Amino acid sequence: MEFVSEEIIDAIIDELETFDDEQYEEQMEAFAEAQPVLFAWLFSEHFELLNEDEKGYLQYLSLIAWRSIVSVNSDVEAVSEDQIGEAEEANYAVLEASKAQDFRDRLNEFFEGSDQEDLLAFAEEAVLEDEDDPESLVSKEAREPIFIAVKTLVDALTGER
Repeated sequence: MEFVSEEIIDAIIDELETFDDEQYEEQMEAFAEAQPVLFAWLFSEHFELLNEDEKGYLQYLSLIAWRSIVSVNSDVEAVSEDQIGEAEEANYAVLEASKAQDFRDRLNEFFEGSDQEDLLAFAEEAVLEDEDDPESLVSKEAREPIFIAVKTLVDALTGER
């Protein structure tokens, strides 16, 4: 899998910001068609602890990550439930094994040995962007599941473990 740079991610974000609702919906449909199991997982009860805004944000971040990966690696095979489950389990194991108290410090483990550091930095920044703002889109409780979900998606799509 080719490296997805920050420049690619930023270009995808910039492009999505120019889309109207119909164009955005078309992108979500393309995502669902290309990755039906992954897409269904993102919309499953697996994320019922997130509020509606957080679910929407997770889906938006996932669309950005998927489009970024596909833009660099054109043929990305559809992932299976097993691939998602294995990646998610491995990611929670890394998080739980961390001795760090601060959430940001707990994420450092994920960067060691990763081939997709910019995608991980994107996920980290997305959940910690307004961490000190009580009105932040991502609640303190949602940071972990959203980060792990985006990391799991990246792992499943890129074959990284």
